[in-house]
Amino acid sequence: MPADASAAAPAPTGAPAPAPLARRPHRVVVLALEGVYPFEMSIPSKIFGTAEGPTGEPLYEILTCRLPPGGGPVRTAADFTVTVEHGAEAVATADTLVIPPFVCAPGEDQDWLPPELAAALAAVPETSRIVSICTASYVLATAGLLDGRPATTHWREAAAFQRAFPQVAVDSTVLFIDDGRVLTAAGVAAGVDLCLHLLRRDHGSEVANRVARMCVVPPWREGGQAQYIEKPVPEPADASTAGTRAWALEQLHRPLPLAELARHARMSVRTFCRRFAEEVGMPPGQWLAARRLDHARRLLETTDLPVDQVAAQAGLGTAASLRQHLSTATGVSPTTYRQTFRIPTGTRAGN
Repeated sequence: MPADASAAAPAPTGAPAPAPLARRPHRVVVLALEGVYPFEMSIPSKIFGTAEGPTGEPLYEILTCRLPPGGGPVRTAADFTVTVEHGAEAVATADTLVIPPFVCAPGEDQDWLPPELAAALAAVPETSRIVSICTASYVLATAGLLDGRPATTHWREAAAFQRAFPQVAVDSTVLFIDDGRVLTAAGVAAGVDLCLHLLRRDHGSEVANRVARMCVVPPWREGGQAQYIEKPVPEPADASTAGTRAWALEQLHRPLPLAELARHARMSVRTFCRRFAEEVGMPPGQWLAARRLDHARRLLETTDLPVDQVAAQAGLGTAASLRQHLSTATGVSPTTYRQTFRIPTGTRAGN
């Protein structure tokens, strides 16, 4: 009899069926290249490693690897070297691959894809997600993974990036872009934003918000890179719209005319709109619509309220209006969105 024949034999009549094999958590592999920036390298481990299921079980497994086979030292952009336990072979096991930025000479002449790195990317399963943080987007673009896709990178490198890769739709105004399998983050802390977004996509807002609280970071940040691009610093005496933004978040259930927002900020409408765009990177109406939709999504994920009540509490008016806004943003209806993100007890991201 073959050695494994008994394992394939049916269980005797009346015997309990064997327990199904437990699926491993969703595996996030971080590829630390030579000269990696330590902060960005640690983001996936901190964000995904903090995520837990309803009984405290880890939702993700995080592996950090280097490009040569086997574990070993990796020189960082700081004044120290780190030792990782895994080599490039771990890339082929990734459910999500994250590439942090590394010391380089950004520009069109940089060799972003040496043969060993190209081979590692070729080993990523087609069903896996691939994420770049900051200028690691150059790696994905050189590999052809961003051809015909929207992508972002650090705003300071966006023009050079677009010249080098005209086939990529570069958007330097956003913090990150989710284009399905391939995702790109702008720079440094935008990697936190993108990892929290993936948590929200995988397990809903409650898990993502809990992780954000544990890490003492905002669950989402307003605006995009536009608010960080170098520009003249406002005069110290200039008032801020921050207090009005915080107040508006408590008033989402009702109409908020621009004149009322400006009055709350004790500014003229013109000054308020200008100051708001300088601070947030978008006009007040666009920001308010996004916050209403964020609130509606959280209500769909965390409550059993009927869709029309969700729309009313978020200040979106009718269920039809909510459907239109949500479909534009996510491509699905409120019912489908709720079914997707109301995660059943015990569910975890897996293969």
